[in-house]
Amino acid sequence: VQLQASGGGLVQAGGSLRLSCAASGRTFNTYAGWFRQAPGKEREFVAAIAWNVGSTLYADSVKGRFTISRDNAKNTVYLQMNSLKAEDTAVYYCAVSRVLLSSVYSRISPDRYDYWGQETLVTVSS
Repeated sequence: VQLQASGGGLVQAGGSLRLSCAASGRTFNTYAGWFRQAPGKEREFVAAIAWNVGSTLYADSVKGRFTISRDNAKNTVYLQMNSLKAEDTAVYYCAVSRVLLSSVYSRISPDRYDYWGQETLVTVSS
């Protein structure tokens, strides 16, 4: 599976951005996730979605502001980010697992994802 992420940029606090992650290859019965890494910090989970049934999971820090979705016809996962804050500034990555992740712990763990897209930078100015 190859992933192509796009959509990052510079936005003012309170604004919105939508990230896209286009996948080539098999994605059925897998999980897609978005992670981010701020300077000096570890990579952290943002959101995940089961590709076939669409069930979602969010980090508490983005719940209510971010929405993960997928378009099966386009084999693309999206991360709609609203009410952005300065602390959302980070490099964002999309990832896909090879298998369906059965536990919440596995869905939020970067090492459970097998394929990674390139980074896309999101900068939120305050």
